[in-house]
Order: sequence, then C-alpha cells, then structure tokens
Amino acid sequence: MYSKVLSGLVQGIDGTLISVETDIHDGLPVMNMVGYLSSCVKEAGERVRTALRNSGFNIPPKRITINLFPADIRKEGTAFDLPIAAGMLASMGVIPTDNIKNILILGELGLDGHVNTVSGVLPIVHSAYSEGVRSCIVPAGNSREAAIIRGMTVIPVTSIGELVDHLSGIQTIEPEYVDVEAMLDTSGDEAEVDFSEVMGHESLKRGVEIAAAGMHNILMTGPAGAGKSMIARRIPTILPRLSLEESIEITKVYSVAGLLDESCHIINRRPFRAPHHTISLHALSGGGHNPRPGEISLAHGGVLFLDELPEFNRNVLEVMRQPLEDGEVSISRLGGIYRFPADFMLVAARNPCPCGQYPDMNRCTCTVRQIRNYNARISKPLLDRIDINVDVRKVDCRQLFGGRTGKNSAEMRESVLRAQRIQSERFSDENIRFNSQMDSSLCSKYVVLDGEAKNFMEDCFADMDMTARGAYRVLKIARTIADLDGDPEVGIKHLREAVFFRNADIQGGV
Repeated sequence: MYSKVLSGLVQGIDGTLISVETDIHDGLPVMNMVGYLSSCVKEAGERVRTALRNSGFNIPPKRITINLFPADIRKEGTAFDLPIAAGMLASMGVIPTDNIKNILILGELGLDGHVNTVSGVLPIVHSAYSEGVRSCIVPAGNSREAAIIRGMTVIPVTSIGELVDHLSGIQTIEPEYVDVEAMLDTSGDEAEVDFSEVMGHESLKRGVEIAAAGMHNILMTGPAGAGKSMIARRIPTILPRLSLEESIEITKVYSVAGLLDESCHIINRRPFRAPHHTISLHALSGGGHNPRPGEISLAHGGVLFLDELPEFNRNVLEVMRQPLEDGEVSISRLGGIYRFPADFMLVAARNPCPCGQYPDMNRCTCTVRQIRNYNARISKPLLDRIDINVDVRKVDCRQLFGGRTGKNSAEMRESVLRAQRIQSERFSDENIRFNSQMDSSLCSKYVVLDGEAKNFMEDCFADMDMTARGAYRVLKIARTIADLDGDPEVGIKHLREAVFFRNADIQGGV
C-alpha cells in the first residue's frame, strides 16, 4: 500500500518541503530508503522500526520502500523520523491515508517511541505555510516555536501513540496557541542597563546615538578601563523594538542554530553578540559540513560587539568584509549555496597600544613600532567599512562621582526613533531602510550639497587622503546627523561633525 507524508528540511535559514513516500508490498522482508540521504537519515530506518515495535505496532514481513524527494536535495537531520513512521503506519492501514494529506510532520524518535525536539522547525513551518499548508504535527517541545506562524494549526505530540490516536480520531489533541503580540511586548523597556549609568563620555554617547540612528558601524579606541565595553552593552537599549517580521526572521536563525529552548520561543529583543577574540573563522561566519549560522548571523538585526579588535585573527576579521557590504553570508558547498542573513550593527573596541595606556607616556611601555604593528592588524579595507571612529578618554574623577549627566537610554532612543522614522519615509520607494545602506547613486540623490559644502568635502578628501568609500561614509553620517537634528538638507555643520566622527582617515587607520 502506498502513502505520502509531507515533511521538510532547512537550507540556510529557509525551509524546503520534502515528500516522504512509503510503499509496502509483497516480497522479501527488507526495508530500503532512497533519495540522496545522509548517514543520519539512513539510520532513521532502524530507529523507526524499533520505535514502532516498542510502541506496540507490528511491522509486516514485507518489502518496504521509502523515498524522500526531490531526490536531488541532500537530506540531513533527524526530523524525518516521525514522518517516516507516519508513512509506514498509513501504508500498514493503521492511520487513514486521507488524514495525513497536506499536513506537515516533523520530529525525531527515541527507541521507546518518544518524540524528541529538533532544530529548524520555525523556518520549515514558515515555508510550509507560504506553500499553502495550514496544519502541522511537531514535537511538543517545538510546538510554541511553530505556533508563532499565524494561521498554522500546530498539533504537539510526545509519542507515536499520541500521533496515531490523533490522526485516527480516537483522541483529538488541542492545537498549540501563543499570543505573539504579548510575547513581543515582554521585551518591554525594562532593560538591565541604561545610558544614565554612564558618567561623562558625552562626545562618545553622541557618536553612539548617530551610529544607532543610521545603523552605522562604530569603532571605539581608548585605554583599558575607559568604558568602551560599558557603552557597547547599552547600545541595544536605544535601538527600536523588533517588529513581528524582524522577530520571526531572527528567530529562524536561532532555530536553525539550535539555540531556542522551552523558555525562549521567539526572539523579542535585538541580539547582542560578543564573541571572544579567539573565535575561529567558521564560528564567526558560519559553516560546517551541514552549514549553520555563525556569530555574525546570530547578531542579525542587532549588535555584534568585537572587543579587543586587534587581538582577533586577521583572517577572521577579513571574512566580515563581504557581509558588512551585502548584509548576508554566502557559504558554498557541493550541495549548493547557503545564505544566512547578517545585517547587523558592528560595534568594535580596541586599545590604542598593546599595553593599553597610550597616549599616557608615563605609563605606556610600548615602542612606536609596537604601536604601529598592533594597529596594523586591522586592515584598511575593513576600517573603511566602519563609519564612525571615536576616541575614548578616561573619565575625570569629578565627572565619575558628580552624578548623572546627559541623556538616558529612553531619551536617546526617542531621538533614534525620530531619525529612523524620517529614513523610513525617505526610503519608502527604495530597497533599503537606513542611511548606512545607501550606495553612491542614492547618496547623490539624498545628500545634495551646496557650493560651500562641496568645497569643504573637496578639502577634506585631499587633506585626509580619503578613499572614495570613506568620502561616501562621511556623507551617510552627515545625512544621519541632519535627520537627528530634524534638518531636511545636509549642511556644512553636519559635514563637520561627520568628519569629526570619521577620524579613522585622519589617523591613517592607526
């Protein structure tokens, strides 16, 4: 008897639907599985047979053929266990074949018939919904994750017995329901940290506000203990709250990475990732035999903080050049090209020298050559992709103990939101959202300079030895500063401030 069950797998962070065909007929008692299977999927045959036997179902001594198609897609993972079991039970006549039509089934089986959770459920369910599927059966541990997709009826199961009882109409399982809006609202404004805790550093806070408003990359250079990490960890508190679409996209990344658990079904806050400088290239960019997202994709929609930037392996840093421009990571494998989103705000920090005390010559023990070699670990092309470069000075004792100064996170966030609303209206007909994403043609369109401003930019280009990319970065920063000030046109005062925060070119990348 023939049956077909709908299942799926993950490619990148997108789901792909896979059909599981099962045919049981007379012949030698053997079980064959075909369809370009990995060793993990091939092992599913033995797991399923044992799980069915231990769940009280007798497999007939007949020839069993299971085909997973399309056959040109390599099948990875353990989520095919449950659909294979459902297909075998339907072909055995235990489950009515009509009751498994147009239903997505995912899950890994234990040898006792228990259904275990799997990674990547959200992208598969999301893809199935876009293909017209409106019902799915998933492990109970993944049910709230799958129920994020509105309009999808999600049936949670914990065992093969529950699956059979539900599909046979013996005992109906109530669909899982989650209040997505309430889950997003739990992000709230009750952040654990706040910019009100930062004493002094008014110039740096202004640079951070500009960076957040236009989603510009920022590099902080200053001695150890000056407050660079403290500032970086407070940047997410001034970024806009996630929309539902953004939250689903970020949650898909974390689902594929296997970082969602029963206490975290949807990512409702902008990510903040701070990998150690010993991280490997593949851990940062993503990869592996079956590619998984790396840190730059886990930071999608949020902040990637790289502390002690020169301590990172240079090859590791260089891998970020393409994602910083394109907003995604492309990983080529024999089975195809995997794409992971990587549209993040890069926040980096570095000491001015190996000992961290320069320019205090009374405490700095580094030679000029050591300082140059230390900062030369960061390539000029990578520095060119960092819009804002701010010098961080040690806070004066009177500022440190003088009480709160400047804006708090709520006030800075309001300014950022106001500037981003302006950008949203400006780019409503473009395929971008922020000033930092403008290319040269959009810069020419939306950053129109008068004669005085043009002369100023020409002088800066010559005196600072700017690259073309660096010059356009200045224009983008100036456009963001004008948005923060509520000015429709970019003037020379905005350009002056932009050049002040774009001092990497003045320093020659040192």
